[in-house]
Amino acid sequence: MVLRPMRRSDVDAVAAMEEILFGAEAWSPELLATEVTADPASRYYIVADDSGVIAGYGGLLAQRGQADVLTLAVAAHRWGEGIGGALLDGLLTEAARRGCTEVFLEVRVDNDRAQRLYRRRGFTDIGIRRGYYQPSGTDALVMRRISEPPGAGKKHLAGRHRDRRVR
Repeated sequence: MVLRPMRRSDVDAVAAMEEILFGAEAWSPELLATEVTADPASRYYIVADDSGVIAGYGGLLAQRGQADVLTLAVAAHRWGEGIGGALLDGLLTEAARRGCTEVFLEVRVDNDRAQRLYRRRGFTDIGIRRGYYQPSGTDALVMRRISEPPGAGKKHLAGRHRDRRVR
């Protein structure tokens, strides 16, 4: 299996998976196509490709030092294989590459499996969005991951070796 950028030709397979996993709350094929072809400076979509079969997908919005995981899903029959973690790691790597030190996401309050994955990757709970998922009206847990910018934490030694006169 390889992670690769999502292409317009993947939209039908991803939309079918969306429908199976999310039912009435699934993103439409049109919305997926718009997202995949949106400005690459702000969007990043990847798929887990297993010999031409899409096993999962994820999407990221990244701009101005902040990123949002827009979607992350794995085919139900592939749960437990580490695909979700690999996809999330791919999105987090891209967020860091783009200089984002904060990454946010929303996850259904009743999706314990996804919440455990996010917590293992350093996300913490920061709030609830009431009735966020429509049409079900299910609440969303808002989570955030903060990372240090590249080079942070390294001590700067300039000026430490100046001559000091003692009187």
